Amino acid sequence: MKNYFGKPIKKLGFGFMRLPTYPGKPETEIDLDQVKAMVDLYMERGFTYYDTAYRYHGGKSEEAIRVAVSERYPRDSFQVTTKLPVSGNTTLDEMKEITKTSLERTGLDFFDLYFIHGIGHGPLEMLDKIKVWDYMKGVRESGKTKNLGFSYHGKADMLNRILDIHGNDIDIVQLQINYIDWDDEDVQSRKCYEACLSHGTGVIVMEPIRGGTLSNFTPEVASIFKRANPELSPASWALRYTLGLEGVVTVLSGMSALEHVEDNTKTANSFVPLSEPELGVISEVMAELKKIPTIPCTECRYCVEGCPQKISIPRILDLLNEYTLYQNLTSTKRIYGFVTTGFGPFSGAPVRASDCIECGACEKECPQNIKIIDAMKDAARLFE
Repeated sequence: MKNYFGKPIKKLGFGFMRLPTYPGKPETEIDLDQVKAMVDLYMERGFTYYDTAYRYHGGKSEEAIRVAVSERYPRDSFQVTTKLPVSGNTTLDEMKEITKTSLERTGLDFFDLYFIHGIGHGPLEMLDKIKVWDYMKGVRESGKTKNLGFSYHGKADMLNRILDIHGNDIDIVQLQINYIDWDDEDVQSRKCYEACLSHGTGVIVMEPIRGGTLSNFTPEVASIFKRANPELSPASWALRYTLGLEGVVTVLSGMSALEHVEDNTKTANSFVPLSEPELGVISEVMAELKKIPTIPCTECRYCVEGCPQKISIPRILDLLNEYTLYQNLTSTKRIYGFVTTGFGPFSGAPVRASDCIECGACEKECPQNIKIIDAMKDAARLFE
């Protein structure tokens, strides 16, 4: 596999997408002391790759990179990727300003990898219209990034078309890959992964634990893992599923607590591929999960960014899943009250599901194609 960073790196990346925040505070209020402790443990165990984006935590994620990483460690001891958001109305001057801002926020002179953020939501013609491919090549030629890539949330046919045209200029593509989405026809993890391999393009795995979904199960599902190996966490099975894939540069985990760093680094440092019997355990788990209908939200928060009401959509979807799995209406209604009033340990935006105006902005941004408007109606009916 090509060496993209001048030296081999361990295959566990630290996603700065779900950083710890203070109880009752918005996502922009990051607990930087806790982040520093997480970074220190991560680095101590030999891991070096950080993934952020211009929009994560309202821009505070990039600043957290500066405070927790770039101001505290030598530049040659870590790698950073961030992402350029674009739309059909983005201008060249705006792209330049975003890149400049990202460099300032992170405290870096260059990125190790610079992504176009979230290709797959709109037509390819939009990207050509705003000349983002030419702009990105210019960023690399200027020395502000060493590698180019994009994160992808579309079907394999479109990805193949992109790589047919731009593959010579693209080093790495970031894909959603996990054992649930591997053969899912909406996500097409396997097909997109194979498209990258066929073009000689490196792959970075995102959502290997599916936004935490594959670490929390009903007792019935969790018992399948426990019977197979009581020493391993469910999350470690999900990580191992992707760590052994050919052509994978690193596997990202959006860690939000020190215990996540502890568990994930332990798994990656002692990694061995899943055996045939262990793959059989995964198959058994998937069969059991298919019996439980839940909403496939990964908490990417793209829906929140476009919502004019600023509804805490991912948290409400999570509560719907919680109710589906455990049928504990008293508990979920209580947490819903915290989430939608702005008070308490689970507080979010003081907006309820019934405040949805059905504009559809959230559904246009959702990589999982969730019927969010219908879900908000369900939440209002159940919890209000």
